Amino acid sequence: MAKVSKGPIRTAVVGFGISGRVFHAPLIEADPSYSLDVIVTADPDRAAAAAARYPRARIVPTAEALFALSADLDLVVLGTPPVTHFDFASRAIAHKLHVVVDKPFVTTSAHGEELAARAADAGVQLTVFQNRRWDADFLTLKKLLEAGGLGEVRTFESRFEWWRPEGFGNWRDSATTAEGGGILHDLGAHLIDQAIQLFGPVARSYGETAGQGTGRPGPEQEAFVSLLHESGVRARLWMNGAAPQAGPRFHVLGSAAGYTKWGLDGQEPALDAGVLPTDPGYGVDPQVSWGVLGVDGATRAVPAERGAYPEFYRLLADALLRGAPLPVDPADAVEVLKVIEEVHALA
Repeated sequence: MAKVSKGPIRTAVVGFGISGRVFHAPLIEADPSYSLDVIVTADPDRAAAAAARYPRARIVPTAEALFALSADLDLVVLGTPPVTHFDFASRAIAHKLHVVVDKPFVTTSAHGEELAARAADAGVQLTVFQNRRWDADFLTLKKLLEAGGLGEVRTFESRFEWWRPEGFGNWRDSATTAEGGGILHDLGAHLIDQAIQLFGPVARSYGETAGQGTGRPGPEQEAFVSLLHESGVRARLWMNGAAPQAGPRFHVLGSAAGYTKWGLDGQEPALDAGVLPTDPGYGVDPQVSWGVLGVDGATRAVPAERGAYPEFYRLLADALLRGAPLPVDPADAVEVLKVIEEVHALA
């Protein structure tokens, strides 16, 4: 695989909605291994906001304008709706550019495998922004499991639920399943990936999906997935965008203890509010949000690891500049898509 000869890594962010504005642009701008050179958005208000926040970046309206600048770029980051990912990533690869694709990776596992093959043939790096591998609560749980404090884990429950019955006000409200829409594609891409990272490959899976009777177009707004891992752990995953009351984020039961954590990671709302990844309090979970470990009647709060979304781009810089492993292997995202496809086929 080709490496970037020297830094900074010249980067373009395609899309300036939630993905580009909240996640990618702030993380890239904060990392000295990168320069944010181009932002692509056709929306005049978003273009104005991007220009105001990143005055050194060139704002262009189309992918055609972006690829006309390919000789001056090293990396393209796709923060666009998933139905566009295969085409945009293919074009970036053809221009010998490295690519970050936001999740959901692509609309089908077959497209994911094809993109990975094209990247390998072109000698460029392709990775997927599975940022929730660096959630504070996920890092905390991972550390607990590595220390063996729960004993032999038997069941893992993971929920991503919130109260947003009006929808997102973007492509998520209308995209069909074939276009990569629906809460199973959107949040399942995170929860299934986390479960596999913690407990290994999936032997069997099944699930349920449902709408909310809101009359909004598009696929499911609620989903449940059950995974039996080859390790013997049973993972049960819930996703719901219209939950008046949320269940625990994690509920893990082992032979020696359990671990329960409430509330979502705070990095997304912090970034959305303008907190910089370099700020001292970034990624720090308040003590009131810490999970508890133990047996009923004898539990203790577990200090949270610091949330670390910037780690994705630090690891990517190591990969592009020094040949280290990618932060996320695209084959991992393909395996997640295969689970999603199986659930959709059976639900």
